[in-house]
Amino acid sequence: MAFEFSEENKPTLENLIKCYPIKEAAMLPALHLAQQQNGYITEEVMACVAEVLEVSIMKVKDVVTFYPMFFEEPVGKYVIRICHTLPCALRDCKKVLDHLKEKLDVDVASERDLSKGTTSDRRFTLMKSECLASCDVAPVVMINDDLYKNLTPEKVDEVLDSLD
Repeated sequence: MAFEFSEENKPTLENLIKCYPIKEAAMLPALHLAQQQNGYITEEVMACVAEVLEVSIMKVKDVVTFYPMFFEEPVGKYVIRICHTLPCALRDCKKVLDHLKEKLDVDVASERDLSKGTTSDRRFTLMKSECLASCDVAPVVMINDDLYKNLTPEKVDEVLDSLD
């Protein structure tokens, strides 16, 4: 089944494209919109975006495979990215990560295998992140687009319990 932007998203896409001097420049926001609609980026999604932006599918694939925020396979409703760089490590992000792995009963997803970090009910996907640019409030996790700071295992439980 070929992917198409929904009737609700078509005007949004058209407005995004108008913000740029050339259509190709709207690739990142167009891909974000497509992923929001579809859940992840398939070959059909890439073909649609390429057609709309008048670029090759290979250009779209280059962008999708370069940026870690685009997924080429299904992920959970909530994508949890835990920073594991030095400042977070010094503030004990390992304790938070171990707690998340145990609570969610998953391992950490890899770029090549997101399924091992995704809960069986597809509610959560657990991933490591190189940096979330919040060293002063480490350890941190980002759940979808929201940043949670100064985490402990107890605070993680509160955050997860607050999600619908």
